[in-house]
Amino acid sequence: MEVNVFIENFRKAFGKGAQLPFVFWYSNEPVDDRLEKMDGCFFKEFGQLIKGEAVCLSADRIGCMGGKFYTGFSAMPERIPTFVSCKEKYKKSPELVLDFVEKAEVPRADMKYLNISPLDKVGSFEYAVGLFFLATPDMLSGLASWTFFDNNSDDAITAKFGSGCSSIFLETTVENSKNGKRTFLGLFDPSVRPYVDADVLSFAIPMSRFKEMYYTMQDSCLFGVHAWERVRDRMEGIG
Repeated sequence: MEVNVFIENFRKAFGKGAQLPFVFWYSNEPVDDRLEKMDGCFFKEFGQLIKGEAVCLSADRIGCMGGKFYTGFSAMPERIPTFVSCKEKYKKSPELVLDFVEKAEVPRADMKYLNISPLDKVGSFEYAVGLFFLATPDMLSGLASWTFFDNNSDDAITAKFGSGCSSIFLETTVENSKNGKRTFLGLFDPSVRPYVDADVLSFAIPMSRFKEMYYTMQDSCLFGVHAWERVRDRMEGIG
């Protein structure tokens, strides 16, 4: 798999102006030297990503207790179940939060940094855990069609409860570790919405699945099919 080949195909399919996906991986080497601690949600750094700059996260840098936990840099803080239920009111009871956490099987990171980069800033997919798109409804239409092209599973695209960081990084990391085929729709969490555009959701693909999808894009409706071409033209402001 070649990064430049995928980018070329992606731009043909979605238009030259479409936001490229982002790739993430764990490493003992930071991809960026801006490592000062952040207060609150680390998605405030996504503006940097969209501008084309990489972001590096670590246990020392992430200020949000949930963000640190769901990226694997800490054990679950004792106050999370009560906070998510009684403060944020995202679950009816702390017990439901605990049940979610137990089923999530959050792994502990075995490297110091979580690196996130625009795809065109990396040379290969070699160390990638997964990639994700910040997608508008029209882009999601194309991503979903591409995903379903060779997969009839009911959970080919999965939308689960969880924070923004869990829907992108946790779910994708766990799925990749299992060599799974599910992809993940996310950023439903109201706490993360102020840090992304109003018309954007995330679409995350583990590398275990992307290794298949990389080869199917050109065979799908994203190439040479009038229905999709009309959508792509609208994305590009044509017509």
